[in-house]
Amino acid sequence: MSWWKGRDGNDMKIIGVIPARYQSSRFPGKPLADICGKPMLWWVYNNVNKIRAFDSVICAIDDPKIQEMCENLGMRYLMTSAGHPNHISRVHEVSEKISADYYLCINGDEPAVAEECIIQVIPEKLSTEPYFGGAMRRLTDPAETLDSANIKLIVSEKTGRCLYMSRAAIPYPKGSLDISYKKYVGIECFNKQALDFFVNTPMGELEKIEDIDHLRFLEHGIELHFNFVHSDSISVDTPKDLEVVRKMMEAYPVS
Repeated sequence: MSWWKGRDGNDMKIIGVIPARYQSSRFPGKPLADICGKPMLWWVYNNVNKIRAFDSVICAIDDPKIQEMCENLGMRYLMTSAGHPNHISRVHEVSEKISADYYLCINGDEPAVAEECIIQVIPEKLSTEPYFGGAMRRLTDPAETLDSANIKLIVSEKTGRCLYMSRAAIPYPKGSLDISYKKYVGIECFNKQALDFFVNTPMGELEKIEDIDHLRFLEHGIELHFNFVHSDSISVDTPKDLEVVRKMMEAYPVS
């Protein structure tokens, strides 16, 4: 059992959660996709399971095929409902069954995500208010910046507080070309209060328009905090992405 000590001196129980849905609209069966001889979900779990800050690591799954893979490879899992509309509600189901101070969610489609990126999202102290912390990186590739699959962020450089999230390239360069676009990275930290708020609050208009779950928090005045991480991790959204990641992962040892 690992307990992470916050800056305020309090021990914090942190659960690592990896949501893995079988029926991806663009890439069905994605968690089982082969990368250098191992399923993609195994790579994520293997990386996350090495982090000592976590009390435990759970794959939040929804399909017997993924369950069989987890059992064969000795991966801890929790079978969750196949009817969840998004990954946050799936993490909420985990929070209903396993008590913790924070639930750190790592996307199951980023097999190259690094430990140093994950631990940077852990908050410095306990909070009794709804808390969300996330990761971001700078965008340097124009194609990545224009890709609507990549969620862009406007974040205060002084406070780290997120002002808006969009699939469009924001902010718009009217007054200055001195822009550093920021991209959401699939690492998130919630406390139970934030998860409860999310599942008990209807979807807002901006969330419907942008199709970005986190806007539900912003539309109700709940702060989102993001930290910069230095990551070359690529999320696997399509079979084309998988080929790119396979080439990347050839350099990683299988253990």
